[in-house]
Amino acid sequence: MSTPSGGPAVDEAVRTLLLLMPRIVGRVKRLPIPAALQGFDLAPRHLALLAHLEYDGPVTVSELAARLEVAPTTVSLMVSDLAKLGVLERTADPADRRRRIVAIAPAFAAPIAEWLSGSASAWERVMRDLAPAERATVVGALRAYEAALEEGLTDRS
Repeated sequence: MSTPSGGPAVDEAVRTLLLLMPRIVGRVKRLPIPAALQGFDLAPRHLALLAHLEYDGPVTVSELAARLEVAPTTVSLMVSDLAKLGVLERTADPADRRRRIVAIAPAFAAPIAEWLSGSASAWERVMRDLAPAERATVVGALRAYEAALEEGLTDRS
């Protein structure tokens, strides 16, 4: 059933999204992992971390934690795991030798870019056809959905 503005009613939109989201997640999970990254048991949290480093460049663990919206200790553990595998490098910050800068190791830069490109190119195709306000609505709706899910999990604990 449509609303007077021509869009779907709330219950129809929710139904459509509940059916759509598992298909989207399934397709994202089927994006091929480059050979150089296979066998590393990478999880979605690693993909988010690698995406930030790929798109924003080298940063400190604290900056990465802020961008990922998780505790610095969580990021530190992920960085340690990926550094042991050789996927990430930690170097001294030239501005403050006590701080460490995290970056993608050169040998893994191309495979990580390849892995992220499937999802990124799909988003670029979708976003390119939207007006800036529509893009803001999509991003805002996804952020609000994530927050509502988190709130629901918190309420159950």
